[in-house]
Amino acid sequence: MMRQINEATTSRIQIMCYTYCMIEEGKLAPDFTLPDENGNETALSSLDGQIVVLYFYPKDNTPGCTKEACSLRDTIDDLAKLDATVIGISPDSSASHIKFKEKHNLPFHLLSDPEHKVMEMYGAYGEKMLYGKKTTGVIRSTFIIGKDGTVLKAYRKVNTATHGEDVKNALEKLAAK
Repeated sequence: MMRQINEATTSRIQIMCYTYCMIEEGKLAPDFTLPDENGNETALSSLDGQIVVLYFYPKDNTPGCTKEACSLRDTIDDLAKLDATVIGISPDSSASHIKFKEKHNLPFHLLSDPEHKVMEMYGAYGEKMLYGKKTTGVIRSTFIIGKDGTVLKAYRKVNTATHGEDVKNALEKLAAK
């Protein structure tokens, strides 16, 4: 169901994504495999048949990232009732993810992408403005991926404090269609 991407196409996609990659709503989400907080490999395609809330964030245990993670944590029961599974991705190590999850009681997996390969595929790594200066880094983004692997909703701007509610509201609207 989900588009499989091999190493040859990954390199080509990374080059293209460096300058203008945008995952579009209605298109298939690219598959990937990354280690989770326990070092177990997790593939997006292993979640076929589930709605996936895939969110990219800059760094564990920083104020904005903690607000966003806790916002998603606080709506996890509602998201589960809507058949959604939450997955977070940052460049942090698995060891950092374990501490972050334990400290904030996060009930979802956090994947490690230290080389930014998946972030680049999703347009979640690149040039951005931070405190009025151009910088290169993780672009806070979220994608709601449907049971068939298509992107149902893409968030390019995220309100960290209300993100869980925003995602829940979007899932409820999608379910009502």
